[in-house]
Amino acid sequence: MQFLRTAFWVVIAVALAFFCMANYVPVTVRLWGDIILETKLPVLLIGAFLLGALPFWVMARATRWRMRRRLDSTERALAAATSAAAPPPSPAFSDAPAAPGTDGTTLPAAPTISTPSVTGPA
Repeated sequence: MQFLRTAFWVVIAVALAFFCMANYVPVTVRLWGDIILETKLPVLLIGAFLLGALPFWVMARATRWRMRRRLDSTERALAAATSAAAPPPSPAFSDAPAAPGTDGTTLPAAPTISTPSVTGPA
């Protein structure tokens, strides 16, 4: 893919060079008032192209900067969330399995109370 991109830009550059050689003639551009600009045609066309591309380049750079800032803040938030590890669980005082608490700590299991079953007359 890199080869195709490079080949495309080489073809564009060669075409631009041939265009510039064939049209290297002086042109007169009347600006506002009495200001007259005399320049070569390729310089005028390339300058106009670059001047037209400038707003889009600035917009792309601003978008890239904004997205990079958003990604950095998201990565910092993720790192802060993962680095704030829960404190180590306290040892259970009984042999009963521990139940997780709401704050991330473990609590000992609640004792079970057994009641005798009541049966009717036999």
